[in-house]
Amino acid sequence: MATRQGKFRGFKRTSQLLEGQIRQVGESRGFAVSRLLTHWPEIAGETTAAIARPVDVKYNRQGFGATLTLLTTGANAPMLEMQKEQLREKVNAVYGYNAIARIRITQTAATGFAEGQVAFAHRPKPAQPAHDPVIDGAARDAAQGAQDESLRAALERLGKNVLSKAKR
Repeated sequence: MATRQGKFRGFKRTSQLLEGQIRQVGESRGFAVSRLLTHWPEIAGETTAAIARPVDVKYNRQGFGATLTLLTTGANAPMLEMQKEQLREKVNAVYGYNAIARIRITQTAATGFAEGQVAFAHRPKPAQPAHDPVIDGAARDAAQGAQDESLRAALERLGKNVLSKAKR
């Protein structure tokens, strides 16, 4: 928050710091409402967001009836094709009026092949370290001084992670 002297006091949220930059980039790509980009999983739903990303919004010359381009993989395109009308209604609810008249589904990015290399799958979880009785015992001994049970368990997990990483 700015004071009358123009100095800042306290911290600002990251969203406030990046809001202008996100809006500028989004508007250059046709996204008048940056919320469409930043909250895509909430707007489209988790299952749709896992298989598709918005890449472009093109307005026609009269300014009405924009086309939203979604990027997806080949196998998911038919499923999205069947959901286009429901998805268009959800997106227009974000805009507050019928801004999007059509949804175009593409398997490559609308502006180039480099942007089409989007990974839609979540990263695999890292493998859990194998249980080593020596490491488990050392972590348990290190956490013995903690009185609170949940704190002791957290310290044991931390100790196991640190000791197993050092062993590797």
